Amino acid sequence: MVSTPKAPDPVATAQAQAGMNRDTARDQQMLNMNNQVNPWGSVNYNQTGTNSYVDSQGKTITLPQFTQTTTLTPQQQAIFDKSQAAQGNLAGIAQDQSAKMRDLLNTPFQFNNSDAEKWAYDLASPRILAQQGQNETDLRSKLINSGIRPGTAAWNSEMTRLTNSNSDQMNQLALTGRQQAFSEALAQRNQPINEITALMSGSQVSNPAQMSGATPQTGVGGVDYTGLVNQKYQSELQQSNASMGGLFGLLSAPFSMLKFSDERLKEDIERIGETDEGTPLYRYRYKGDPTPQIGVMAQEVAEDQPEAVASHPSGYLMVDYERVH
Repeated sequence: MVSTPKAPDPVATAQAQAGMNRDTARDQQMLNMNNQVNPWGSVNYNQTGTNSYVDSQGKTITLPQFTQTTTLTPQQQAIFDKSQAAQGNLAGIAQDQSAKMRDLLNTPFQFNNSDAEKWAYDLASPRILAQQGQNETDLRSKLINSGIRPGTAAWNSEMTRLTNSNSDQMNQLALTGRQQAFSEALAQRNQPINEITALMSGSQVSNPAQMSGATPQTGVGGVDYTGLVNQKYQSELQQSNASMGGLFGLLSAPFSMLKFSDERLKEDIERIGETDEGTPLYRYRYKGDPTPQIGVMAQEVAEDQPEAVASHPSGYLMVDYERVH
């Protein structure tokens, strides 16, 4: 008898896939947990307990729990201890100095423009004023040699130009001096703050790089159980459809004068009458075929009219309707 394969249970398939995923994860974890021994010390893995949880189906899942232990050699341990002690000292200094930071931040930053300008003038004016005096002497000589006398319009214009140039030079001196003085005052205020911040943000001491990542990591390919189950089901379904198609090809084609009429091939069977000789007639459908048919049941015909029934190599019964009374 040809039947359609049953579709796989999605819940059971998902549970099986989840279990295989956990198995793969555990295999990969344990393959990569290799104990290490090197000049800096050793790294060891030991199972120290288990973790359990309840999955979506209410089943308790228990997984192993491991602890990684790193042990340094005596020399490396001594270096590590000293580094930690130094880090502690820096942290202590930072803690002590942090009180000073509060005082610094509570004091508003002040800058006096007048003092900055006076500082810049006192610093640079002697050289600049001497140069300006020499420039004026040179200009007077040049104008007189050119025939331009004091009091003339040309004389006054050139002297005004020199005076404006000297004023611009002194103004630039004041601006440059103020900017430089401002930068120096700000640096003096920020220096202790920067020192305290550096102490408070000191980097942590780490293990030697050789203590971790030295073991080659192994990858374990997971099993696509869900895909395999679906592939098997699709293959069985294709075979079933092919067999059913072949069977109904036989049903629609003549086999000498015989026709499949085995009760095992039919469904939705309903008696609707009988022949003139009294053989029961039925309405039915062949399994897998939605088309209604009318005919007899081979098993019933075989009881009274065995000469009208033959057995197909498939094991199903066929009826020669021309012999049915």
